[in-house]
Amino acid sequence: MGSTTFVRPSTAENVVQPVRTTTRPLRLRLDVWLLLSVVSLIVIGLLMVYSASWNYALRNGMQSYSIVLSQAKWVGVGLIAAIVLSYFNYHRLKIFLLPMMAFTFLAMFIVLWVSDNRYGATRTLMNGSIEPSELAKLAIIIYLSFWLFSKKDKLNNLFYGLIPLAFILGGTAGMILLQPDLSAAATVVMLGGLLFFLAGGEVKQIILTVAIALLLGYIIATISSTGHNRLTQYINGLQDPQNASYQVQRSLEAVVKGGVFGVGLGNSTTKYTGLPVPWTDSIFAIITEETGLVGAFVVLMLYIVLLWRGLSIARRAPDLLGKLLASGITFWITIEAVINMGAMVNLVPFAGNALPLISAGGSNLTMTLAAIGVLMNVARQANEEQSTTEGRPFSAVVDLRRRDRRRRVPRNGHITGSGE
Repeated sequence: MGSTTFVRPSTAENVVQPVRTTTRPLRLRLDVWLLLSVVSLIVIGLLMVYSASWNYALRNGMQSYSIVLSQAKWVGVGLIAAIVLSYFNYHRLKIFLLPMMAFTFLAMFIVLWVSDNRYGATRTLMNGSIEPSELAKLAIIIYLSFWLFSKKDKLNNLFYGLIPLAFILGGTAGMILLQPDLSAAATVVMLGGLLFFLAGGEVKQIILTVAIALLLGYIIATISSTGHNRLTQYINGLQDPQNASYQVQRSLEAVVKGGVFGVGLGNSTTKYTGLPVPWTDSIFAIITEETGLVGAFVVLMLYIVLLWRGLSIARRAPDLLGKLLASGITFWITIEAVINMGAMVNLVPFAGNALPLISAGGSNLTMTLAAIGVLMNVARQANEEQSTTEGRPFSAVVDLRRRDRRRRVPRNGHITGSGE
């Protein structure tokens, strides 16, 4: 009682040694910058679709939010598809290749059979809700990625590489051209050529493919009334903007009105005075008018971030299949964006394609988000392989602790299994 107890520092076994811990970085299994760019584009799209469509909806006896509400529903469907595919190992997509391509061709055949003519073309089903050519773009990327991966040792053989590739692309693009949808057909051929190049095709075969594609494109543009008119209007617009197509003229008017900082959200006037389908093909013109060149630059930068992250994911992919999938998806989305934005200011011939993740339209939005899910899965696979290479990942420690909840970190000075 009353005596003071103390630990003698000279006794080594009684000294409390500091516990040394090794801190491992917590790796997220997704690409944050890619996710942020996609979410930002979706939010911008919902805002601009409402701004561009509320007046049209009221004039046609609908609620002012009818079109944007439909777009929000498709966003939900697309996000579910993206989440599922981001966790679904992309190697397992192989079992769906033939059913996917069969369904795509069947859907495009039904489009031609039903003949639901809208804006001079038969591209949609169910009153314009479904556009099979959008499915064809994603389907051809996935199918060609697996096909080229399986033929990687025979690509430079004319009869095993280029000729079968030409039949695959020709059959898909031909079905799309019958609708007619020139931009979708050109996109499919362009993506096929890019994937063939990335898979290791010889330069001479690639040059031959490009030459054939250009020749066929010229013939189609000359024979097809739609292609001929658009090419003529594009050339005339380059010489004098007043001779461009009506839609391009109105789009340029919106750009000029917007100036640097825009007229303000919801204050666009060209959407009231004849700009065709401002919530779909022409939505970039509304963005530029209401937010100015600053807003247009922000949208452009978001697509550049998407391109940067997509190509970074492709570079880090664990195998050639992942590289082809990531590259094909990334190029598809950015090419569509460049064509849409360029067409609005007559930098490229008018194509009539949507602005990815922004334009109203269920088919394009859903397929784009599904593609983003596949891209995210490639990123997850790359991160998992990198974590395994560098050492046991943080999640493995957590999983180990969860599997054996009775196991605890031993206290200092005690050894597990000592018989205490």
